[in-house]
Amino acid sequence: MKITKVFATLISICMVSMSANALELKFGHVGAPGSLFNDSAEHFVKLANQKLAGKAKVTNFGSSQLGGDKEMMQKIKLGTIDMTLPSSVMASVHDEFGVFEMPYIIKDRAHMAKVEQQVLRPILAKNLEEKTGYKILAVWENGFRHITNNKKPINIPEDLQGIKLRTPQSKWRLKMFQAYGANPTPMGLSEVFTALKTGTMDGQENPYAQIASSKFQEVQKYLSITSHVYTPAYVTVHKDHWNKLPADVRTALEAAAKESQAYVYKRAAELDVSDLEVIKKAGVAVNIANRDAFVKASDVIYKQFADEVKTGAALTKQVLDLAK
Repeated sequence: MKITKVFATLISICMVSMSANALELKFGHVGAPGSLFNDSAEHFVKLANQKLAGKAKVTNFGSSQLGGDKEMMQKIKLGTIDMTLPSSVMASVHDEFGVFEMPYIIKDRAHMAKVEQQVLRPILAKNLEEKTGYKILAVWENGFRHITNNKKPINIPEDLQGIKLRTPQSKWRLKMFQAYGANPTPMGLSEVFTALKTGTMDGQENPYAQIASSKFQEVQKYLSITSHVYTPAYVTVHKDHWNKLPADVRTALEAAAKESQAYVYKRAAELDVSDLEVIKKAGVAVNIANRDAFVKASDVIYKQFADEVKTGAALTKQVLDLAK
């Protein structure tokens, strides 16, 4: 009996030691609790850890705990974190991703699904990995973006004249709002609430899920439904460190990331409804902007993209053709 107990104790110690030494993987993003990013990440982590079955453990770090988007992209390159969820910033990493910065280019999620299969994966993701080493495991969502501010309702581009508007770190978003007449400034998401509260910025633009979870409705008076850009989000790793992971761990993570997409799109559609209500109930005045006026004012951005990015004209045509 004593030998049996000793053997059982040794087995228990070994199992605890194995658990303590399990591969720990950090998944960082900028989404706050209640955001689409965080809900998506939590779903993925649960699914991934089930598939990993103790071989490794993924932990979710939201709310920019591991840095802003640019910082986290650098960290996965260095290997200090393992996975991240960039969105708009990807256009600054590889210029072809600027196609998703073109105003009104994505019609809806069904259109985006076609674009993912026929443009994003076979062209953009392939070129991204070859040129930068960043690898996209799955395509999730940030969402359709709208404008909030403290000055006035935005109905047409001219209403943005002189408004100090926070944007993500994307040169095309800057160019777009400059063309519309705003005074845009790139800024990390974690800094935006304070900038709006203090008046450093008059407004910002984001999907409902980021607006509500970041509590911008507490420091903004107007929401203008513009749907000016649809931003995908990309579950991203760097191949230098990804390829060092055990093959079965890579297989489990990639499968979980891809399988999570259905949940992400379903949750995104739910938040489009519930978060808009949260914003309205906070007392924010809501108006629907003149889409035609914004589309007309966007021609200059498409021309610049075609002029500055070698494949720009071809990419925009491919994406727009898939909406037909």
